[in-house]
Amino acid sequence: MEHTILLLEDDVDLIDGLTYSLGKDGYTVDVAQTVRTAYACLEKRTYSLLLLDITLPDGNGVDVCRFVRERGNRVPIIFLTAMDDEVNVIRGLDSGADDYVTKPFKLGELCSRIRALLRRSGISDGGGENRLSSGPLSMDLLEGSVFLNNQPLGLTNTEYRLLSLLVRNAGRTVLRNTILDALWDGNGNFVDDNTLSVYIHRLRESIEEDPSKPAHLLTVRGFGYMWRP
Repeated sequence: MEHTILLLEDDVDLIDGLTYSLGKDGYTVDVAQTVRTAYACLEKRTYSLLLLDITLPDGNGVDVCRFVRERGNRVPIIFLTAMDDEVNVIRGLDSGADDYVTKPFKLGELCSRIRALLRRSGISDGGGENRLSSGPLSMDLLEGSVFLNNQPLGLTNTEYRLLSLLVRNAGRTVLRNTILDALWDGNGNFVDDNTLSVYIHRLRESIEEDPSKPAHLLTVRGFGYMWRP
């Protein structure tokens, strides 16, 4: 399958390096050097993955990410950012991104993350069942959609996979390393230790009546997380 990537970046040298490396790996790359151009590209074409810089001459990639997610598009999104402090990382993830890479980065690592996200962007782990239900929550595994009290939830691909993993193992503790392996490969080598906590927090904000006192998405301290039906 041919994959087309939208690269939103204004650093000409980085653009040249990325388009060359990604092209060698078989990807088609559309380049946008401004937020305005990125919006125009998104209106014209469907992409397999988005690579978004945060700081652009006319805005930032966080707004582009929100624009995509507000329209129900679950395309994998990776931020390319020189801002590695926790506040900006959380801001990027909260806008709906699946991952982030801090500049300067190794092209090989970025390509590995892209391949991993693209492998997981489809619904390929259904195991023969088409629907999961737990109380007011239901998940359609063929469509990749989630409903709470019959209302759709707008989740990113990573949030969807995390929730699916926990609901499939309802009533059992899923170890933190098991979750990282399932979501990011290699014992979480591609994320810092706080990233999973951010996704758990975001899911609780979407699902729990009182996120500060979760009734379903529980922390098992020192081990991992559990979905309680």
